[in-house]
Amino acid sequence: MAYEIGASASRTKTITDDDIRGFATISTDTNPVHLDDEYAKASMFGERIAHGMLTASLISAVLANDLPGPGTIYLNQTLKFTKPVYIGDTIIATCTIKAIKERSNIITFDTVITNQDGETVLEGEAVVKAP
Repeated sequence: MAYEIGASASRTKTITDDDIRGFATISTDTNPVHLDDEYAKASMFGERIAHGMLTASLISAVLANDLPGPGTIYLNQTLKFTKPVYIGDTIIATCTIKAIKERSNIITFDTVITNQDGETVLEGEAVVKAP
């Protein structure tokens, strides 16, 4: 399959309490800022927030399912968390091709996640081996 610089794909997800609790169970990250309303209310966020890695996992979904797609192998990912994600937020992960090494099928992506207000909540770069 041929890939082009500038090609992009996105996925959208609304974050629920069940998502956060399920991720806490799977990851064993039980930080009370994610799970305890009273604790989170007293935090700098004022309410419970989604795990950063739960948010970032939407990037993996784009790469694995959409672009490049099934068979993609993750090699590297940088992440900068710029805003919290709250229960009920709808986040949109967009991955855009910025470089291609055709001989090795290595693709570098700009990765950005925004919320329903268009605010960037996460940004970074992913490097994958395309199928």
